[in-house]
Amino acid sequence: MNLKPIVTIVFMILFSLNNAYSQTSMPNINIKTLEGKIINSKTTYNKNGLTVYSFWATWCVPCINELDDIHNEIQKWDEANVKIIAISTDDSRTKRRIRPLVNGKKWDFKIFLDENQSLKRALNIDAIPHTIVTKGNKIIYRRIGYKPGEENYLYDFIINNSVAKN
Repeated sequence: MNLKPIVTIVFMILFSLNNAYSQTSMPNINIKTLEGKIINSKTTYNKNGLTVYSFWATWCVPCINELDDIHNEIQKWDEANVKIIAISTDDSRTKRRIRPLVNGKKWDFKIFLDENQSLKRALNIDAIPHTIVTKGNKIIYRRIGYKPGEENYLYDFIINNSVAKN
């Protein structure tokens, strides 16, 4: 039995359901910087290009792998005028691990904290890692999960949709 058509149909249904119940723009939610300053999520996006939001947690190995791989490739992403933002969804039990992990990794992008997971809920994110790309404030791409090499597909999407190309 050929499962390819069935898998394709299931994927299309899941993709449609995810999009149907998802926000189409970044919501207006307060989050924190690593230093504890409260900012609004709407102030984080790149007004002149694309923004990649990576929702992660310290206990999520695929999340950390994705952020490591993006960090390793970030120099070539500069040509696309893209802003990378990692939003930790760690709760009160694990948030003390964020700063040591980030300091040790030396990631070259902004880190914000969604301590109450308000932003995560507003965006209907139910699993991490969860990657969102916005053009201005409008969400144009979503991906759930991470496998090594997917940062290359994300990079291709960014290059093909960068403001400089439009």
